[in-house]
Amino acid sequence: MATEILSFGCRLNAYESEVIRKASAEAGLDALPGGAVVVNTCAVTGEAVRQARQAIRKARRDHPAARIIVTGCAAQTEPGVFAAMDEVDLVLGNEEKLHARHYRALPDFGVNDFEKVRVNDIMSVRETAGHMVDALDGRTRAFLQVQNGCDHRCTFCIIPFGRGNSRSVPMGAVVEEARRLSDAGYREIVLSGVDLTSYGADLPGQPRLGRLIKAVLKGAPDLPRLRLSSIDSVEADNDLIDAVATETRLMPHLHLSLQSGDDMILKRMKRRHARADSIRFCDAMRKARPDIAFGADLIAGFPTETDDMLDNTLALVEECGLSFLHVFPFSARAGTPAARMPQAPRAVVKQRAARLRQAGEAAIRRHLDRLVATQQNVLIEKPGFGRAADFTPVALNSGEAGDIREATILGHDGERLLAATANVLAA
Repeated sequence: MATEILSFGCRLNAYESEVIRKASAEAGLDALPGGAVVVNTCAVTGEAVRQARQAIRKARRDHPAARIIVTGCAAQTEPGVFAAMDEVDLVLGNEEKLHARHYRALPDFGVNDFEKVRVNDIMSVRETAGHMVDALDGRTRAFLQVQNGCDHRCTFCIIPFGRGNSRSVPMGAVVEEARRLSDAGYREIVLSGVDLTSYGADLPGQPRLGRLIKAVLKGAPDLPRLRLSSIDSVEADNDLIDAVATETRLMPHLHLSLQSGDDMILKRMKRRHARADSIRFCDAMRKARPDIAFGADLIAGFPTETDDMLDNTLALVEECGLSFLHVFPFSARAGTPAARMPQAPRAVVKQRAARLRQAGEAAIRRHLDRLVATQQNVLIEKPGFGRAADFTPVALNSGEAGDIREATILGHDGERLLAATANVLAA
């Protein structure tokens, strides 16, 4: 049986699961008599770790003879927790999970807890391997990982200890891979990373993300669409801003790591921007690219947050003109400074997250209202569904996966645009 991959958390984990699939197959796991299950964990919240442990127990019940391998950020930061589980045969770190050689030794494992753990110091990793850019999503969109790790130490975040320090794929390798993916027929490439806007600081000459964007667009001239994953707006360089304004093949959608709209909370989070910086950035980008849409990550119920502080975050949704919100109820992670701060009651955290989600529902409705009766270029991902250039989901009545169609927006259902399609712009 083919190795089963269970992936939790961020899209980057999902992309890396495809690398895991290839590495484990190369190592021969698919041929094991009882099969194998690889659980690619997330460490961002305590709830994410609980869900991973629950999935491991279920995997053992469903596949009693399978080898169960646990990897990902939670395995990197808490290897002993998973090694202590009787259901687990092997624990691999975030670097080890990407190489076939670490799966080949699997039959020798399971004798004791020491042998079950292969997790090295992630801070010692200095390179992002080239094969990590080869994780794909269907046949329409390719995700090109150009950076991994993070040098910042936000007080709520455990991820640097799971991913290591920031490191970048050399620019030439990225451009070559982008050209290969474009030639293979992918209509859109998404540049991704843990801290994407820190790209290049560890490379010779320290090229920035904006320069990389322009190089990819030049090196893959037939690529219709280039998109960015989450960025930190305070790190946006001049070339990036210029590319958003002038490069029509760079999609008008930015997902921002904002986290809060209150200056005191931002300081306690150890973020590097103030409230006014976020508003100023969004205003400037909207003037440069009027059709741009913004998403944002926001945390509800951070320690010491008051109702007035939450109100500042709620107001930021409108002041920045945000359309797509990812709302996270604060969850303390052991080992982070925020875990030692005075915590809000869970009921309060949940209530504040609900208020932010309500603001997000209103924001997406306003965004959809603005697009009714417009023409949108839609990349069809599967029959009946696609995404506009600004990443708005679109339900439509024709087209094949991979087509880019000009669509007339007839209305919306509160979550997605409803469209009729006309001309095929690219197929």
